[in-house]
Amino acid sequence: MPTIKLECVVHAPIERVFDLARSIDLHQISAGKTNEKAVAGRLSGLIELNEAVTWRAKHLGVYQHLTAKITAFDRPNHFSDEMVSGAFKRFSHQHLFESQPDGSTLMIDLFDYTAPLGWLGKWADFIFLKAYMTRFLTHRNAIIKAYAESDGWQEVLNDH
Repeated sequence: MPTIKLECVVHAPIERVFDLARSIDLHQISAGKTNEKAVAGRLSGLIELNEAVTWRAKHLGVYQHLTAKITAFDRPNHFSDEMVSGAFKRFSHQHLFESQPDGSTLMIDLFDYTAPLGWLGKWADFIFLKAYMTRFLTHRNAIIKAYAESDGWQEVLNDH
């Protein structure tokens, strides 16, 4: 079971960073390259505990659907989502937030997953999947950071 761990310092208050990380709208912005859209469940705004969202996106040249549910939620410190259905055999994504003494926020992603298709999936993970997912999550974090550290956050969170 591979795990991707990413850390990103965001020069913004923890509450803002937490809310941007759970924003359906900002996720769609960050996943623009994959044409990712929420198509069922929570379609916009801030996802909450026990809510689910189904995404339609083009990954690796193929349109796919993936449904994830929020299974743990402690604002502004932590939330987790887990795959309900989709291309992976399973995944769990923990989003951790730690307020820093200088007022910034340390954002930590722990993405634990199992590729589908047995040994073929393990091979794909070794060859490209882990690198692909790391790039995807790193880009997402860069978008969260950019919005949190500018006035852009107000466009995404103004109704919440």
